[in-house]
Amino acid sequence: MKELFRSQDDNFAHSSRRHFLARNAFGLSSAALAYLLGKDNLLAAATSPASSSAAPVKPILEPTAFDLLPKQPHHPAQARSVISLFMGGGPSHLDLFDPKPLLDKYAGQQFPGSDIKYDNAGGATSIVLPSPFQFTRHGQSGIAASSLVPHFGEIADEVTLVRSMTLPNIRNHVAGMRALTTGRGPEGYPSLGSWVTYGLGSESQELPAYVALIVGGNPPGSPFWDSRHLPSIYQGTTVREQEPRIMNLRPAGHLRGPAQERQLSLLDSLNRAHLQQHPGEHDLAARIASYELAAKMQIAASEALDLSKESPATRALYGLDDDTTKRFGEACLLARRLVERGVRFVQIWYYSWDMHENIFASLESRCAGVDRPSAALVKDLKGRGLLDSTLVQWGGEMGRLPVVQSRGAARKPGRDHNTEGFSVWLAGGGVKAGHVHGATDEFGHRAQEDPVTQHDFHATLLHLMGLDHQQLAFQQNGTPVALVPPGEGQVVKGILKA
Repeated sequence: MKELFRSQDDNFAHSSRRHFLARNAFGLSSAALAYLLGKDNLLAAATSPASSSAAPVKPILEPTAFDLLPKQPHHPAQARSVISLFMGGGPSHLDLFDPKPLLDKYAGQQFPGSDIKYDNAGGATSIVLPSPFQFTRHGQSGIAASSLVPHFGEIADEVTLVRSMTLPNIRNHVAGMRALTTGRGPEGYPSLGSWVTYGLGSESQELPAYVALIVGGNPPGSPFWDSRHLPSIYQGTTVREQEPRIMNLRPAGHLRGPAQERQLSLLDSLNRAHLQQHPGEHDLAARIASYELAAKMQIAASEALDLSKESPATRALYGLDDDTTKRFGEACLLARRLVERGVRFVQIWYYSWDMHENIFASLESRCAGVDRPSAALVKDLKGRGLLDSTLVQWGGEMGRLPVVQSRGAARKPGRDHNTEGFSVWLAGGGVKAGHVHGATDEFGHRAQEDPVTQHDFHATLLHLMGLDHQQLAFQQNGTPVALVPPGEGQVVKGILKA
């Protein structure tokens, strides 16, 4: 919902519109409601009959309704929900998932080539930097991963590891995160979660269809969970680390119970009457649906976000008993609880992986907090029979370069950005188990075998959810907008379960 409705009265200086409407519904007239919705630019612009330059208003023969009711997919779906674990900043594939013995051979020498493109020139060198971490093969699949992610090794036979992700013509974090969440580097396009919920709706009418769980603060350039061109009902709802996890969820004490029910009933009747006067106003309809969802969430969301009901064994599995893993573990456990209750798309944002210096110590710290909960999520979903219907995705918007970058007083080595070749992994939801797709070159610099662009990635994810990326579009002022641009993107059939 829109941010603060400001009044000259100090009592309302920090009240949201939703709270204003709730407190004053008994006295609201349709004119007052029109004013409030008008402040949100949700009313149709009036066309004066006397104006010869006014464009004729076309009658709405079949008004389009936007809601979160479950919708039929384009084709049979493998997955019903998505949990995206987004490691913003660029986890180093060379130190986690993509072993390159040639880095050891050339350690300390000049990189045998002149085509490295640095995003950050500060401290850049062309000296080859090997990984100090031991890589081990895991499970029956034999997927190799480093000693920094031992718990990943425990789920290796459940995942598809894509070692050939690439973002053409993108170098920096914000553009990369946009590309992997909206399909494009420039600002201003709907997010992946918004597209999925637009196409499929939600299995729950009492919880948001799309939730963004934020760990450690908003990533730069956010929100990456905005609906943009799509009606606002498809926008992600932010859930915080601390209580209250959803702001303004509970009404004031004197408004709870029958009083609130009567107020909401009156507000709904005013909303409906106003919508009848402005048919076809998508944002107006979406805002009304958002008001209704907010009321339903007061009970359902409080229950879904309450981790105290989880068993000691489950809490231990996610590492909630350890300060190192508690933060990310709580987010992963919340994600499982949400999809279990019908939420369509959950994205956990953890921006802490940008390591231009002191990369080896920094990686050890980050992985210690994330590896165990990430693996626990896959194990828990499988144990509850949810993994086949839930697609889990782990990764960031880039990897790191195979050469040294040194910054800071200590001059401890780091790695610069690398969007030309990096790794992500997926589990459940119709992808192959225990499979490696694609490869980077022998230095881990560029995707060389079966490269996967953001458009391929999105086309594949939509396909697993039962959506055709060539059909999923929205008409914005007569112009179609899509997650995957026309002519771009191919479903990566090599990672699909037979």
